[in-house]
Amino acid sequence: MRPYKIMNESLGKHYLEDSVASLRAYKKLAEKALDQLNEDEFFIMLDEEANSIAVIMKHMAGNMFSRWTDFLTSDGEKPDRNRDMEFVIEPKTSKDDVLAYWEKGWQRVFDALEPLSAEDLGKKVLIRGEEHTVIQAINRQLMHYANHIGQIVFLAKHFRSAEWKSLSIPRNRSADFNAYLAEKPGVADKEKQLETVVDFAKQAKSERGQ
Repeated sequence: MRPYKIMNESLGKHYLEDSVASLRAYKKLAEKALDQLNEDEFFIMLDEEANSIAVIMKHMAGNMFSRWTDFLTSDGEKPDRNRDMEFVIEPKTSKDDVLAYWEKGWQRVFDALEPLSAEDLGKKVLIRGEEHTVIQAINRQLMHYANHIGQIVFLAKHFRSAEWKSLSIPRNRSADFNAYLAEKPGVADKEKQLETVVDFAKQAKSERGQ
């Protein structure tokens, strides 16, 4: 086997593994924010043009079902998708309903991504009739989900205010975090990186309370 082919396969495998790890880390970040909310806060809209956290989650899951069902063989915008209804929450919808739909959407993502191989990355897929390589399609969704998860975290932090359990490095503690991280070498796993930040934030908050 030619060296460049081995390198391409290795890079392709690494890209796919990193994409899945990134998506799992984003999901975990969102869920650590969601865990801090009471049920009513899932459905609060800050103004008439704003989306509630429940709406963002419903929209993301609807997108996931559309984009990742038959990922390699059908257009990512499915004819039976009703995108407008993703921004409507029915009156009887509960927090558990939203979480269950969210979970099913993410499962569709991982069911589509995890079987892919490096050879699939150059294949072409369609989204609304527009050609994308598999890499472009994955990157498109990574960007989309990261944007919405940032919105979820922002809203959750707003609702919790002073009670918020930080999911990022606290203000004015970057140097302390770097020192803390130096004691924990080799943390490359994205989910473990998030746990490390959360653990440090808890420690920093505890120190402030002493």
